[in-house]
Amino acid sequence: MKITELLKNLANINSELSVSGLTLNSNDASEGYLFIALNGANHHGLSYAKSAIEKGAIAVLFDSTDNELAEKYLTNSVVLKIGIKDLAQKLGTIAARFYGEPSKTMNVIGITGTNGKTSCSQFLAQALDCAAVIGTLGWGEIGELKRTLNTTPDALAIQKMLSTLKNEHCENIAMEVSSHGLAQGRVNSVQFKGAVFTNFSRDHLDYHGTMETYLETKLKLFDAPQLEFAVINLDDEMSEKIVAAIPDNVEIIGVTTKNNQSPRSQILAAQNIELNLSGIQFNVLWQGQTQAFHVSLIGLFNLENVLCVLAVMLKLGIELKETAKRLTNLKPVDGRMERFGGKNNQPLVIVDYAHTPDALEKVLGSLRSHTLGKLGVVFGCGGNRDSGKRPQMGRVAEQFADWVVVTDDNPRFESNESIVQDILDGFFHNEAKIIHDRAKAIHNAIEHATAQDCVLIAGKGHENYQEINGIKFPFNDAECVREIMVQ
Repeated sequence: MKITELLKNLANINSELSVSGLTLNSNDASEGYLFIALNGANHHGLSYAKSAIEKGAIAVLFDSTDNELAEKYLTNSVVLKIGIKDLAQKLGTIAARFYGEPSKTMNVIGITGTNGKTSCSQFLAQALDCAAVIGTLGWGEIGELKRTLNTTPDALAIQKMLSTLKNEHCENIAMEVSSHGLAQGRVNSVQFKGAVFTNFSRDHLDYHGTMETYLETKLKLFDAPQLEFAVINLDDEMSEKIVAAIPDNVEIIGVTTKNNQSPRSQILAAQNIELNLSGIQFNVLWQGQTQAFHVSLIGLFNLENVLCVLAVMLKLGIELKETAKRLTNLKPVDGRMERFGGKNNQPLVIVDYAHTPDALEKVLGSLRSHTLGKLGVVFGCGGNRDSGKRPQMGRVAEQFADWVVVTDDNPRFESNESIVQDILDGFFHNEAKIIHDRAKAIHNAIEHATAQDCVLIAGKGHENYQEINGIKFPFNDAECVREIMVQ
């Protein structure tokens, strides 16, 4: 693509250069590439410009506010040097142009919210034809996921992924959209057909500062200019504020398990709800129709996720009766209410990603109805993240579980003892057992549980590592549980 076409209305360029590729990483540069030098968390991309040029980059793009830094690193360089104001926010536009605006001809559904993004995206990709996912667990078709570094990848990576999936004839894309991704413009120029807001509670305040800023950032998803419909969980206490922020031209579908109403919303309601170890049975009311459903999932919050997915399916033209057939076959997501034991004289053990106070409360509340004996929980909190939620999680664990084991999560560069103390500050009676070694904590919990008990292993879910002092050690909660349960 001609560089003048690529950067039209973004930069004034008098050049006939053709760009063969885009990259943010100098290691990936090749002949004819445009190297995009952004300011990273630890280093500025301009410090790697020389390396990119040596590998064949023909031009370097940087934010115009970094002109002086560009002069420093690009002195004596003969390649084209281009400064653009607010480059990070415009990267999505540049990438979309280069890859031919792939989202224009696909049904891209953006899913945001504090909890449930991964489950909703995975369920939606399972239920739709010619579908793929982009999110925490990877990108691509279910069963063939490729790794992603972030829940929402950078703007360049997203457009490249969408282009690849389009060429593979994927028509429907379920994309997790994180607050970090929205704040940093990673989904700019993705043309969303629909958007889902699962719920809202405390998380990422180390990044956003306040709950107000966190919510405002989430709501940016609904400003997407091509957005046709939005699905909102009306059972969430912030739903009215969320609905009020959605543009008038966007159709709203409100989902509820409590018969909540919203004047602007079409209502999709679940009634006659039954929770048991085989899953969830319920009836759905939609536009005068009633349909019976059964899904092999545990937890009322998972019903909220399923209703969000169902609403999207209906807006994509799938008949209500057909959605019931497809959702019956949903499979649990790795690390999300993943079940072990519960038979052969073994306790029921659940591995879940719940790492916020709200998520932990919902999971424990849901498991209570599946527990004949006592309900226990093993959890910790991550280091170098929002420390204010730690005592809140301790308070939730003490209130909703019969016994608690506090252990290490990902301490990162923080003292594991100080993290645990923050958690214990939320306890009223401080009767938790402290076992820093996560494997030993899980083993202790399962070993002391009876066949009637239920044990929740919370916080890490699908993660296959434990991060301590900058090193990621191999560790997976589910694998740890499996080894213990077969002994």
